[in-house]
This record gives sequence, C-alpha cells and structure tokens, in this order.
Amino acid sequence: MTDSIIEKKNSYAERPVVLKAQHVSKYFKLPTEQATGLKQAFINWTKGIKGYKRQDVLKDINFEVHQGEFFGIVGRNGGGKSTLLKLISQIYYPENGSIEVSGKLVPFIELGVGFNPELTGRENIYLNGSLLGFSKEEVDDMYDDIVEFAELEEFMDQKLKNYSSGMQVRLAFSVAIKAQGDILVLDEVLAVGDEAFQRKCDDFFTEIKKDPSKTVVLVTHDMNSVKRYCTRAMMISHGEVIAIGDPESVSEQYTMENLRAEKRATERQRAENGGYPNGLNEKCPILRTTAVSSPLLTSNESFKFEVEYQYDEPGDFYLAIAVHDLRRGGITYDTGSKTFKMNQHGHHTVQFELPLNLFNNGEFRIYTSLRTPSATNPHATDAVGVAIDDRACDFAIRDKRNRDFALLSDRALTITPVDADAVTVE
Repeated sequence: MTDSIIEKKNSYAERPVVLKAQHVSKYFKLPTEQATGLKQAFINWTKGIKGYKRQDVLKDINFEVHQGEFFGIVGRNGGGKSTLLKLISQIYYPENGSIEVSGKLVPFIELGVGFNPELTGRENIYLNGSLLGFSKEEVDDMYDDIVEFAELEEFMDQKLKNYSSGMQVRLAFSVAIKAQGDILVLDEVLAVGDEAFQRKCDDFFTEIKKDPSKTVVLVTHDMNSVKRYCTRAMMISHGEVIAIGDPESVSEQYTMENLRAEKRATERQRAENGGYPNGLNEKCPILRTTAVSSPLLTSNESFKFEVEYQYDEPGDFYLAIAVHDLRRGGITYDTGSKTFKMNQHGHHTVQFELPLNLFNNGEFRIYTSLRTPSATNPHATDAVGVAIDDRACDFAIRDKRNRDFALLSDRALTITPVDADAVTVE
C-alpha cells in the first residue's frame, strides 16, 4: 500500500476477520489483432505478434473485513471496484495473491442474474437460492421472508416475464438481502425499486448494522450511503488502494479525486480543440476562475477565489459570477450582470470571497462571464466571454452540523410553527 493510505483503529478490530485480501492482482488480455485461423495465428506467432495487450485492473490489493462490519468500497469508474467484487464472489480468480472468505457469502452484483423469465417467481427463488449454494430446505426456511419483503405474494405463481421491471428488481433484491448468509456483497443497489421499497431497504440496512453476525460489503458512488451505513470504507483508484479508514475521511478523498478528474478531462478536451478555449474569443482571450483557498471547506469558512481576465477593448465592462449546485442542480446564487464593474483594462487578476455559512453540504461550481453594456437594453449586458470547463472553479462543503438533502442549512432558514401548542418540534 502507498504512504497516502489512511487506516484508523476501529471498534471491530478485535472481531474475527471474515474477508481477507492479500497482495491480490488481476489483469485481462485485450485483443488487438484477431487471428481468423491457424495459419494467421502461426504467422502472428512467427512475427512475435501477441494479438493482445495486457490491462492491469488490480495491483497488490490488501485489506481485511471483520465480522459485523458494513464495509464500503468507493472509486471512480474503471478503478477496479467491480472486478474486486467478482474476485470476492469467486466469479474471477486473481493472477496473484489470495482472497480468504470465512462464512456463507451471498453476492448481489447484477440485478436478476440467474433468473429465468420462463419460470415463475416461486421457481426463480428456488433456482437463485440453489445458485447461491443453499439447499431446498434452507430456501424453504427463507421463502416467506423473501416474498414478504418483495411484497409479491399475489404474483409468485406467475412467470417472471410477466413481471414489470420494478417487480423483477424487488424480487431479485429481496432474494439477495433475505438470504441467510454471513456476508452480503452488494454492487450499487441501494436505489432499487420505488420510493416505498427504498424506504424498506433503508430500514433493512439500518437494522443489519446492529447485527454483529452479519457483514456487508458495499460498492457505491453515493457518498451519502457510505457515510450513513458504513463503519469503514476503502477507496480504489487505477487498481490500487488509496485510502482505508473512517467513511467521512474516505468520502472527502473521493470527492477531491472527482474534482481533480473533471479538471483533467476538460484540460484534455481543450488541448484537442485547439485555438481559443471553449467560451472565449479574440476580444476575451483569457478568463479563468481559480481557487485560492482549499476547495474542501466547512460552513464556518469562506471560499476565496480569483478571476483572471484579459480585455483590451475600449468601454465599460463587467464580471458576473454565478454559483451552480452540481448535486441538486440549478443556480445557487448569481451576482447579476452589472454588479462588478471593472476599472482596469488589459490582463489582470481580481480576488473574491464567498461566505458558506448558509449552505448545507454539497458540491458547487463557479462560472464567471465577462460582459459589456447591451446596445439595445440599457439595463442589460451581453456576454463577451465565459469561463467554463477547466476554467470554471469547483469547491465542496463538508460539515458535520449540516444535512445533505436541502441547499440551505438550518442555521440559514428554520420554519417555526405559529401555534406552538399544536406542534412539538424535535
């Protein structure tokens, strides 16, 4: 593991280890040249053409999961998370290293895998149970709980192909989480079904955290789920373990990795396009918004940023600044098009400060536009250039006092009852 890995002591450390990965590596051979017959294969061999390139998906992975833990695995797409889950579930086998599992492991990697649309719901439960390694007697014992949780009692003797997609999801998910295994392996499945079923799943995961005999391994991109359910988390990037520790720390590192990756992607796009960056032109060749303070802050802090611009044309011009909510959508705040009248033409940099005490947790992006007075409307301005893509500026708020759902914090806005005798505020 690298020096950047975070590992904090946790209350589960004294419990037995039920899942252990030691120096696990996995690669795939990706075809680069197809041999259509023995003759072509022989020719390729004599020329030293392998016909494939090696893709290293996982590199020297090491971690332990203790009994009773709710262990989260996070990382960007392509980082190796799903491959690791398939190794844990023994769908794949590692090239190097070993994975040891103690207890009955129930994988739930893809919805509906192992289901047959020509069989009834009842038959599919027994089929899926047998694929998970349960005997008929064991499935008999679990059957009522599965059907009750899925809320499909009336449909169990209908063929699965007649189920709606939502009903199929509920049945498949119910088989996985109600199977009486010791270790439950889940891949991005906390948002299945309708709202009522999601609430039921939420209650289930809240209860399973209290069961010291049940262990859950969850792969997800949802940091709210990691912080809500997980007792520990691990982050994988480019096939390597970057961090292991408390969910809050790992979630913050994942957020920062996302922000850096978005910047790199837009920089590549700009290099490919050539000429002026997207949104800029000859009149406004430079317009960039850059973080001065850390992009990860609490609500007590202010986010400091600077705007670099170049404008050599005569006449008045302005900077307009808008804050967009990346998670919830919409414009969080807009300064207006004539708030900041600039006094210096040419190439300059000006610094701004944004207080964050009103906001709940979230991820935000600042867009800046350079504007000139409108020729047709004296109260309006026209955009000359806009700082977007890698020239926009991202920041995130993480504060334990905040909530995640709404934009405004309770310190910014609180609804109070007029009739205090009729309402109890908790």
